[in-house]
Amino acid sequence: MNKTDLIQKIKQLEGFSKDERAYLFNLVTNTKKYGLVWEDKPEAVEELLRESLPVLKEVKEKKILSSELKKIEPELRNAELFELENQTNHHNKSNQGSDTPPNHILIEGDNLHALTALTFTHKGRIDVIYIDPPYNTGNKDFKYNDHFVDKEDSYRHSKWLSFIDKRLRIAKRLLSEKGVIFISIDDNEQAQLKMLCDEVFGQKSFIESIVWKNKYGPGAMTKGFGNIHEYILVYSKQELKSIEADLSDEEIKNYRGKDENFLQRGGYITQPLATKSKDDRPNLVYPVIHKGVEIWPDKQWIWSKERLFEAQSKNFLQINETNDKFSVRFKQYLRNENGEIRKGKPISIFIGPYNQDGTKELENIFGKKIFNNPKPSTLIKKLISMTVNEVENKRIIILDFFAGSGTTLNATMLLNAEDGGNRQCILITSNENNICEEVTYERNKRIIEGYVNTKGEAVAGLTNNNLRYYISEFVPSVKTEKNKRLLTETSTGLLCIKEDCYLDITEENGFKVKDCRIFRGATGKIMIIIYHSRRQLSVCDELIAFIKLLEPLSEAIKIYAFSPEKVSLAEEFNEVAGKIEAIPLPDAIYNAYRNTFRLLKLNKKQMNASMKNIEEVAESQSTLFSDEQEA
Repeated sequence: MNKTDLIQKIKQLEGFSKDERAYLFNLVTNTKKYGLVWEDKPEAVEELLRESLPVLKEVKEKKILSSELKKIEPELRNAELFELENQTNHHNKSNQGSDTPPNHILIEGDNLHALTALTFTHKGRIDVIYIDPPYNTGNKDFKYNDHFVDKEDSYRHSKWLSFIDKRLRIAKRLLSEKGVIFISIDDNEQAQLKMLCDEVFGQKSFIESIVWKNKYGPGAMTKGFGNIHEYILVYSKQELKSIEADLSDEEIKNYRGKDENFLQRGGYITQPLATKSKDDRPNLVYPVIHKGVEIWPDKQWIWSKERLFEAQSKNFLQINETNDKFSVRFKQYLRNENGEIRKGKPISIFIGPYNQDGTKELENIFGKKIFNNPKPSTLIKKLISMTVNEVENKRIIILDFFAGSGTTLNATMLLNAEDGGNRQCILITSNENNICEEVTYERNKRIIEGYVNTKGEAVAGLTNNNLRYYISEFVPSVKTEKNKRLLTETSTGLLCIKEDCYLDITEENGFKVKDCRIFRGATGKIMIIIYHSRRQLSVCDELIAFIKLLEPLSEAIKIYAFSPEKVSLAEEFNEVAGKIEAIPLPDAIYNAYRNTFRLLKLNKKQMNASMKNIEEVAESQSTLFSDEQEA
């Protein structure tokens, strides 16, 4: 059917309102030839973003500081700023892994709002996302606009897809270029989610659909097949280059070979050096000399001559002779020269840990059952410990925006404690039924500070962690002068998260918090926020004098200031231009949010074009389809 003819016929239909006619135009012009199609269902939380901008406010009384930061914070607060660089370097060296304890973030609020806020603070910075969204079983596990979606709802799948689509599109924006996302799901939405992720991330970015055996066995009341598995869909931001995972216990047991390196490197297995396939690489065809005999490969070796001969000189080869035929293999050691266990390729089937393990784990922390079917921390540890696209895994930023009981942060802190990592975790969850305060926060508070388990045994805390609690708040989005000033005033929490600077040293340095704020990070970073006030020009002059006294830092001082535009702000601080980076507020936030609202199709211009002037738009687009025929 020709789209142009169909558009002309729709124009001639009578009895339709403009909105109804616009809906028909959209069906014609936006119909896909292949892909997932559903009825979009607006959310109340989405509509709120049409009128308001989200900001994040810290709940300071819920702040948990690491034992390390508690020790050094008084020194950091009272120290002369020109001594800062030397002091922080000293503290970094004394801390595990030459890093300060990570600042983990817990955000209480709807995840669409919090994700929008993170597009300002963390666009392109998240290395790993793990989410466990509602599975849409129809058994009161998924709410849409404050109502549970049951099995009889004819728009059940459309509502779920509308819900998850928006969040995945923002998630993609947050991922770093080498980032990866893991999504837990079961058969209720697995097929739909796979097609949606192919569309959002691209089919080439699909890595794997992991099958996870999540139960010991089927229940006694099971009819038909006993379902004992779920899925974990894995996608990367860009096409995958490499992925490595920790070896399983069974794989480690295979490293039984012993030689002079056994004590240091823990044994080895052997792998063939010759391949049965051959390409156009003649440099890989050469003889290996063993006891005066030349050994040639059937096709070619997998290593260059230089690499293979070096391995032979170090006794890293194993050459066996059987019936006048030689087998040349290399020794693959369990550990490298630094004693670290090597990684291997992950497999697509996980046997355990089980949901029952997650339930027992949480009961052990709280002394009673308080949450249904939490994921076991060992499962999340296994996922976030994978090295993807050669990113330094021990320093990654992890996000979970369906945080539930907080297992992802628990797993992150356990993994850091095991391997000396400095991973940071960001959690987002609503506070429905007080889950954020009483479960998510309380669980990880106990993990950091220590607790007594169900056996009455004291479990030591993982004290090398900071946890900061934020709540979502809102500022009117209309760009009046009053609202611009209000957004600047309420942006402090966002900026602290963005720059990882939390120690307020404003008053110690002679400034008033109503005029500006000066924050110091534990690594020596400095951030300054300048609010609108009658004294703003004088405050800027005072800050310039203050900055001049500082020794050069390894990182430029970030100055966020209420300003109409960047050029005038840079000119204001021209005297210290070599020490600072100036960013105007609130435009930096407006720009980040504007892009997100376009992604969600919330921007007013798009709405007006699609709803009020759709006929004109369709007319201009009709030529695109003049020669296109559809069955």
